[in-house]
Amino acid sequence: MPYLSPALNVMTAAARKAGRGLIRDFGEIENLQVSLKGPADFVSTADERTERILIQELSKARPGYGFLVEETGVIEGPDKSHRFIIDPLDGTTNFLHGIPQFAISIALEREGQLVSAVVYNPVTDEMFMAEKSHGAYLNDKRLRVAGRKSLNESLVATGIPFHGRAGHERFLEELLPVMASTSGVRRFGSAALDLAWVAAGRFDAFWERGLEQWDVAAGILLVREAGGVASDLAGGDRALETGDILVANDKLHPQLLKLLRAAPRG
Repeated sequence: MPYLSPALNVMTAAARKAGRGLIRDFGEIENLQVSLKGPADFVSTADERTERILIQELSKARPGYGFLVEETGVIEGPDKSHRFIIDPLDGTTNFLHGIPQFAISIALEREGQLVSAVVYNPVTDEMFMAEKSHGAYLNDKRLRVAGRKSLNESLVATGIPFHGRAGHERFLEELLPVMASTSGVRRFGSAALDLAWVAAGRFDAFWERGLEQWDVAAGILLVREAGGVASDLAGGDRALETGDILVANDKLHPQLLKLLRAAPRG
């Protein structure tokens, strides 16, 4: 059975409550009021409602904690040592196209350290969760990253810069050697789930540039508690700050890091 700290228990309960609304909205995609926030970056009423529910539930259970949330931004709390980092709907474009590959992502920081994590896909009812020093779980099953040692056996996930974002040329320069060295590359459209799937051993690795803290915070802890390595694309520990991330097991991580760092900077 997973170790559920009081904080993690609160986080899973909040994710399940918010997830029920997402399931209802997902069943009525055509009725959603959708506004265009930027190029290929959509905000739906479902996204905004989910954020409100999460903030309300977490604030009620942990009054005083701060928040870093995708839509609202920074919410300061009197308790400066704790902060929730939330993406209420990671994979918004998938959601709006009726693709059931999206998730609620919640991480808890204590004194600047990631200590609890939840990534929840309400459609599949898969609750990925981790507690620092207590492991990572999918529902009641303990997770371990895949044990493959060779790139040519590995399945790697990534994210592609969408319309309106920089980095297309650089991505293609990185993609070519990875494609040539692995058994396949996948782009599923939800970084939080990509990271959770690395923790679950479904993907062997994942890399992407230009992400936000709420995209990766929970996933980083999931991967590390499942025995994997999470770094920025310089090999350091600043993925949350830089938005550039690579995760894999300890055998594949240095191999992929070498490939990516050797790619020309388009």
